[in-house]
Amino acid sequence: MAQALIEVERKFVPGPDTEDRLQELGATLEHRVTFRDSYYDTPELSLMRADYWLRQREGSGWELKCPGRPGVSGPHTEYVELIVESDIVAQLCEVLGTEVLGAGGVAAVLGPLKLQEVASFVTKRGAWKLVLSGAEEEEPPLRVDLDTADFGYTVGVPVQEKAPAKLIVYLQRFRPQDYQHLLEVLSPSKKPQGTKAPDSSLG
Repeated sequence: MAQALIEVERKFVPGPDTEDRLQELGATLEHRVTFRDSYYDTPELSLMRADYWLRQREGSGWELKCPGRPGVSGPHTEYVELIVESDIVAQLCEVLGTEVLGAGGVAAVLGPLKLQEVASFVTKRGAWKLVLSGAEEEEPPLRVDLDTADFGYTVGVPVQEKAPAKLIVYLQRFRPQDYQHLLEVLSPSKKPQGTKAPDSSLG
C-alpha cells in the first residue's frame, strides 16, 4: 500500500450564503470543476457493508476508500485511499474473499468479482482555500470543497457538523432497498447525528 493516501474529512450541509461567508473570512476560490463519479459494488453491496467504497472518477481513474485506523473521534471520518490499480485489485479480492486475480486492472476484475455500477452522478465543485489567522507558517491552509450533485444534494467539507455523503443520499433516494440494507449492517457509530443515513467520507 505504498501509494495509499490518508483522508480525514468533516462534512457539513452548506447554506445559501456559505460562499459569501468564506469570502468574508478571506478565503479565495481556487477553481470550479465538474466531474462524474461512478460507484461499484456487488449486488449485495458487500463492499459498502464492510465500509469499503470503490469509485471511478471521470478523468481521475479508480479509487478504493478503506476504513482508517480505529479510535478516531470527533465529527470526521478517516479513510485510506488506494489509487494504484494493482493495490485496489488485491484489496478487493481480500475483502470479497476471493483468490487474487491476474495482473489486469480494476476494469478487468469487475466481472469476475461480480461488481456492477450502483450509482453514477455528476458533481459541481467549488474549491476554496482559507489561510487561518494566527496559524503557524508551515501549517497548511484550510480547504473547503462545496459540492452540488446533479440530483439536488449539496455538501461541504469541512466544518463542525456531520452530513451524509453524496453516495449515501443517492442510494437513499434512488435505491431505497439497498440503502435499507446498509442501515441494517452499519453500526450506529457510522450514522451521523440527526439523520438515519450512514456517514462515510465519499465526497
